Amino acid sequence: MEAPAAPHSPADPESVEITLTSAEQTREWGRRLAELLRAGDLVMLSGELGAGKTTLTRGLGEGLGVRGAVTSPTFVIARVHPSLGDGPPLVHVDAYRLSGGLDEMEDLDLDVSLPDSVIVVEWGEGKVEELTDERLQIVIHRAVGGAPTGETPGADTATDGPTAPETATGTDEVRRLTVTGIGPRWSAVDLGVLTA
Repeated sequence: MEAPAAPHSPADPESVEITLTSAEQTREWGRRLAELLRAGDLVMLSGELGAGKTTLTRGLGEGLGVRGAVTSPTFVIARVHPSLGDGPPLVHVDAYRLSGGLDEMEDLDLDVSLPDSVIVVEWGEGKVEELTDERLQIVIHRAVGGAPTGETPGADTATDGPTAPETATGTDEVRRLTVTGIGPRWSAVDLGVLTA
């Protein structure tokens, strides 16, 4: 993993760059990120199809100790995973098929769930920013050049694959994450701990 980005001023959101080289590393990083999350947190995940958004969310679910397997909610739009302990539930949303911005998102009542849950929204850019001024944005950049094992280039990878990122050549695909904390909640958090 790489070192954190250059220091920021209090007015600038803090960003860190992280490099992950396997699906297991992505899940483990999600488990580590879960340690920083609390009820009321909104996490926006962006990246191309097959980038690892759902794999990362699986790790978050494991780290939060929620019930049920975390799978892509592409066709049901949103899934609620209740906590098995004292932590917050995880609301996992896939906004890929939604085109109406916050109006369509309002039908999901995310504003009602937000204070008591950790909400993770895949494909949420331009759709959920109005829910709160405080959010964690994670952009996942996937190395280009090979389809994940068992996938055909250009195939539908909306579920991010079962464990995804090994290429057909047997080498791991590299994921580069840009993690940006926005708002007072995240200005008080040292995101650099996620790079160690």
